[in-house]
Amino acid sequence: MKKTVSRMIPYRQQLPINRRACWVKWMPILLNLCLLTNQLAAQQRFADIGDFQLENGQLIRSCRIGYRTFGKLNATRSNAILVPTWFGGTSANVSFVANPGGIADSTQYFTIVVDALGDGISSSPSNSPTQAEALFPQFSIRDMVRSEYILVTKSLGLSHLQAVMGISMGGMQCFEWLVTYPDFMDKVVPIIGTPKQGSYDLVQWGTQLRILEGGNFSAEAMRTVGRLHELVLTTPVYFREHLKSEAAPGFIQEQEESYRKRNPYDWASQLRAMIGMDIYRGKPMAELRSIIKAQLLVIVGVQDHMVTPDGAIELAQFLQVPLVKLDSACGHMVISCESATIQKAVRSFLAK
Repeated sequence: MKKTVSRMIPYRQQLPINRRACWVKWMPILLNLCLLTNQLAAQQRFADIGDFQLENGQLIRSCRIGYRTFGKLNATRSNAILVPTWFGGTSANVSFVANPGGIADSTQYFTIVVDALGDGISSSPSNSPTQAEALFPQFSIRDMVRSEYILVTKSLGLSHLQAVMGISMGGMQCFEWLVTYPDFMDKVVPIIGTPKQGSYDLVQWGTQLRILEGGNFSAEAMRTVGRLHELVLTTPVYFREHLKSEAAPGFIQEQEESYRKRNPYDWASQLRAMIGMDIYRGKPMAELRSIIKAQLLVIVGVQDHMVTPDGAIELAQFLQVPLVKLDSACGHMVISCESATIQKAVRSFLAK
């Protein structure tokens, strides 16, 4: 397989597997340089939304939502795009989407990149002063979306969005936006997301959670989670073509050290939210046809082992909406390997 290097700053890592550790080390610096070069650097901001009641009736006390904005609103305030973060990612990680030529190009759009609950920036088990770690209430993907709606309407004063788009868990939030606030945006673009976890997804996400719970949320448990997470990030073919067997031990050690630094309580909180993801909530798919109002573009990775594509494909075909199927051994990493195709599809869809 020929390696594809794109102009798009990557989702997680886009270099071959045996160079990922170096990329992880330098990625924050490269991201910052890119943003500064394009004069797009935006400060981390926060919206204090008060005590936030969750679907399960519990409260996140003094809830804060982190976000960054890029570009300017036009005269009619009709060019705003919301981009929720992916699993384990922050607005700093995802801000590359607003770069010139990016899928949410801030020279054309007012791009809002929002930190999802549990990412360590917005209210999370790791940063709550009164509900730390295991005391933090469990939120859902819908709760993420509801908090984002409050940010957009109450803090930013917007009554409508041109689009909502997101990658991975950000794509899951996109599907939730479709049914929770169906009239609030014109277009929705879930990229390698799903409207409902498939059986394979539930097994692999559930295994990560079981490792953390069984390991008392220790750094050592987080290292083991990292092994599994890296395993499903791409595909066996990608590993075979980019990582020699003798290099595997070094790769494993480097990745374990990277994941060891992550907060296991934050990781688990977003895992649980994804495991419970289901926009149908017992309704037949046919009912969604009358609920969904926004135009929809669905992008999936056919060989994705992290967020399997079947659920997104099934819904897209049922609704007869545009569907981009990327068949690449990069698996979940198609956002990097196939970035040119994704950019072309998204920009064309937004321009219609």
